[in-house]
Amino acid sequence: MKQLLRVLKRCAAAGAVALAAISLSPSSAAAAPPPVVGGTPAAQGEFPFMVRLSMGCGGSLYAKDIVLTAAHCVNGSGNNTSITATAGVVDLQSSNAIKVRSTKVLQAPGYNGTGKDWALIKLAKPINLPTLKIADTTAYNSGTFTVAGWGGTREGGAQQRYLRKATVPFVSDASCKQSYPELVAGEEICAGFPQGGVDTCQGDSGGPMFRKDNGGAWIQVGIVSWGQGCARPNYPGVYSEVSTFAATIKSEAAKL
Repeated sequence: MKQLLRVLKRCAAAGAVALAAISLSPSSAAAAPPPVVGGTPAAQGEFPFMVRLSMGCGGSLYAKDIVLTAAHCVNGSGNNTSITATAGVVDLQSSNAIKVRSTKVLQAPGYNGTGKDWALIKLAKPINLPTLKIADTTAYNSGTFTVAGWGGTREGGAQQRYLRKATVPFVSDASCKQSYPELVAGEEICAGFPQGGVDTCQGDSGGPMFRKDNGGAWIQVGIVSWGQGCARPNYPGVYSEVSTFAATIKSEAAKL
């Protein structure tokens, strides 16, 4: 059951075809409701650390040559030149888009489909854009978070051409477990409104959930992971809890 729920946050092969064939046309993109269900358009340069991955997932620039994404977006660890990272734009068709191929992938050690939903992708060359620092304590696991992505506008919908953003409030583990008894507390963090209406959706997997730190800088506290559909009442989004894995992420990134 949980594996099925996770898949709803990512892009299947059919979704990738829909992205190319439907949502990238200017007319359909302009008429469509926003991805990141209930969101609004992101401005060019607003979130320069956002990355779009060619398998249909999101990600963030952990370092100029390393993308942090979800473990369920990749297929194991090792040398891998099949992934293209697109960065620097809100419009995926922009001629200004920066596109860099992968060289290696590191899927979270011990990942088996439950918890530990993070991965690192090494790029062939650095992308000269601001990176997104990660939380290494639980101090920022509260309040209101920002999510952004090119994912579906609705449950089952196609992915989109333009980056969108939304804000979602923290949901405690105790409350989240009422919706998801299988929640891995300590490895996963939840966010969303009781009434639904705002959420990440399929194609947003691997993207960051972030907020401002005490110095006013963006800091990543979650990675889009799974959920019961998209924006349903009483079913918040579930995110990989970055602070739990920060030490391992830093260690593994240094080895890439």
